[in-house]
This record gives sequence, C-alpha cells and structure tokens, in this order.
Amino acid sequence: MNLLTSKPTTLRSKKQPSQRSPLLYLTLLFSLLIFLFYFFSLSPNSLLNTQLSESPKCPSLGGDKFLWYAPHSGFGNQLMELKNGILMAGILNRTLVVPPVLDHHAVALGSCPKFRVSAPNEIRGEVWEHVIELIRSGRYVSMADIVDISSLVSSSLVRVIDFRVFISSWCDVNLDFACHNEFNAQPYLLDKLKECGSVLTGVKGNVKCLYAVNEDCRTTVWTYQNGNVDGALDSFQPDEKLKKKKISYVRKRRDVYKTLGPGSEAESVSVLAFGSLFTAPYKGSELLIDIHESPRDQRIGSLMEKIEFLPFAPEILSAGKKFALDTIKAPFLCAQLRLLDGQFKNHRKATFQGLKQKLDALMQSPLPIHIFVMTDLPESNWTGNYLGDLARDSNQFKLFFLKERDDLVIQTAKRIVDAGHGLKFGSVANIHDGTDQIKKDCPSAVIPDVLLYIEQTVCSCASLGFVGTAGSTIAGSIELMRKFGACSS
Repeated sequence: MNLLTSKPTTLRSKKQPSQRSPLLYLTLLFSLLIFLFYFFSLSPNSLLNTQLSESPKCPSLGGDKFLWYAPHSGFGNQLMELKNGILMAGILNRTLVVPPVLDHHAVALGSCPKFRVSAPNEIRGEVWEHVIELIRSGRYVSMADIVDISSLVSSSLVRVIDFRVFISSWCDVNLDFACHNEFNAQPYLLDKLKECGSVLTGVKGNVKCLYAVNEDCRTTVWTYQNGNVDGALDSFQPDEKLKKKKISYVRKRRDVYKTLGPGSEAESVSVLAFGSLFTAPYKGSELLIDIHESPRDQRIGSLMEKIEFLPFAPEILSAGKKFALDTIKAPFLCAQLRLLDGQFKNHRKATFQGLKQKLDALMQSPLPIHIFVMTDLPESNWTGNYLGDLARDSNQFKLFFLKERDDLVIQTAKRIVDAGHGLKFGSVANIHDGTDQIKKDCPSAVIPDVLLYIEQTVCSCASLGFVGTAGSTIAGSIELMRKFGACSS
C-alpha cells in the first residue's frame, strides 16, 4: 500500500497524519545522521589544523631562534647532553633552552646499540611531563644552577635561555607559575602547559614555528665539516642477529649544518626540537654525534675546547673544598663506588678489587690512610663486604663520607636556591614583573639535592689518588675535574 497516496474518504483523511508522521521523522533523523557523520568525518583534521596554526602563537621573542632537546637518565648523561646541546646550538646559531636537572632515571632512552630506544617525540613528551611535575612540586633546579656556564655566555660563543623563561612566553603563562603554589591557586595553568607541551614536543607534528627532529641514533650520526660525503653510510649498522629480529634501520652520517641549518626546511622555524643528544663511542663510530674538531670554523673550535670541562657552580666548589680542608684535614684517597644501579651491581667484586689494589700500593704511606667514600651503598649494608672491613680497621684506615642531611649539604643547597643562576640567563620583555627582573622570591617547597656534586668536588681534591667505578659517567666527570684542576681553581 502506498502510504503517500491520499484517499477521498473522511476516515482515511483523519488517519493519514498518524500514518505519515513516523516515516517523516525517520527520514529527517536519517538525514541528520548522514549530515553529522559527514561533518565529523571531516572536522578533526580541520580542527587540528586550526589548533596547530593558533597554538602556540609563535611569539617572536626578539626574532631569536631556539633549540631544545630531551635530556634523560642520570646526571652524568644529562651533563653530556648539555654539552652537546651547547655544541649544536653554536653550530646552528640558535639560542639553547637550558633544561632542569631531571630526577635520576625519571626518563630513560633505551639502548642505541640494540636499536631499542624511545622515539624522539616520545622522549620529548616524557621530559615535558617530568619538567612540569618538577615545577608543580617545587623541585625545579636548572642545569645552569648546578653547572657554571657563565664564561660561555659572556664570551658570546653561545646564547642560552632558561627553560622556565622560554616556556613562560611560548605558552603564554606568567612566570609566577615557577612558584609551585601557583598550581594550587590557578589549576588551569597545568592544563595550559600540557596543551602547549603537545605542540612544543612535536607530538602534534611540525607547525609553522617548530621543527621536530625525528632522527635518532637508530638512523643518524650527526657530523660537521668532516669532509666526507653527506648521507654516507656509517660503519656501525645492525648485525645479522639484529636483522633476524626484523631490525632494519640504516644509519647514515649527516652534516647537521647542511641538514638543519641555512637553506633547510628547519632553518626558518623559531624552535628546533631534538630528542636525545646522548652519544658515546661504539664499534669504531659514535652512537649519535661524531663532532670532535672543527678546523674550518674557529668559533666552533673554541666552543668545543670550552665545553670539554664545565665546572660546578661556585657554591658547590666552595663546599667540596671546605669539606676536604676542614673535615678530612689530610692527604686522602677518593673511592667512587657505584654498587647498586644497573650493570654495576653485577661487578661489585671487581670494583672492590680495584680499590684494594690501590690501598695495597699506599700501605707505605703514613697510617691511617684517609679515604673519602662516595657510594650508593647505604652504610647499614657495609657489613660483610670490603667497605665494612675498611670501616672496622681504624688503625690503618680512616673513612669519611657525606650524607644528604649534613649541615654542609643543606646550607649549600640553600645557597644554590638563593643564587638562582639559571634565571639569570634569558630575558623576554613580556614576562618580566615590571622591574625588568625575573621574580625569584617564590618559596622553595624542597631544597635541591646537591650531595652528588659536592662529593665529586671532594674527589677532585684527593691528593692520594682516585679510584672510580669502571663505566660510570660520574667517574669520568671526576677524572675530568682532576685533569682540569677544579680543586685548585
């Protein structure tokens, strides 16, 4: 029966509206669903494009161009990445965004030799979230608070800006958010920073003012003016064992200046975002960065010489020297014993053996032999191992060590906070407090942990020698401090 056919009878005419209404409503509903499906199938891309073009608003910041990277792992690795960040910023003529000190292993890279690492956008996202947490909890400490980079900046070899200063402008957030209690007073700040971070980390892809570098140690070894063909294959490639695991990356050597400098797609953007900048020698090559000299660029050559050794802040150096002179008061040996973390716990016997051999060689010295012990093994766990034996033999050995709650450590941490070295680097007009000075009167929720840095300084003063843990980046840092006479400077 045709429901749309009208009949002359009065009875059918009265019933007709009730018969046509359901079909009419169903037709309208079906049409609406088609329209909504069509709209939402197209809108996400258009909405995303709108968000990316408007957030962030690409502030000029004086027309400067910036470089930031994603540090990770322990302090030794973070210090290496700071040096590499300075080098990359110098080569590409960009202002380096100086990051904070991250909690030990709060962010992990993975294994470059095994080609099993977090992708650059992933590690940038992890770092961003951790940085916001450091600010929120009042535990933010800049790398420039701990490491003295003032001579680099004053010599104009590199330009730097504090991470907090940079994101305050980029995310359009008043710098007062560096005060941890601002997050409680204005909870929208956290959401605003998270949204800004999704752009600045490259999670949403490249935008007109940001270029996310997605090359990492699986695909790239960065070089600079090395005279070789740009894009040549690196000597280290996945071996047959890795290929059987379907790892098929190809590592190429690429000139960072040609790839990301003038004339490149990245050159015109305001912010260049790297992932990890960790590198290390491996099988005749480097894991990520193979730049050790610059014979054709005197400025970069000078920069490389200066970043080989970056001293600690004056407050830290002063504390370490004070402990050596006023507490140990005699020639001493430093023993840096990493015994609990990662691969090191499996080599405890070899680590103790190295210390024993050194002490045996010093037995002709006046007794007792003074030893400064720097270790991650709690004193309560020394019983039954070589450290416990040394502690019991007070006739031949006198042990010294520092603890987090020692007054020297606490007072040094407070002086670091008061000095605020990091916030001295970088100033942008629209995020000042009206006196052309960045506010630094925010109360710290937690004083920074500076024990590790003071311990390293003490070890640099050890006139009887130094015994470090093989493979430890901290041991390497101490050796460098001793080589450059950090204790006598």
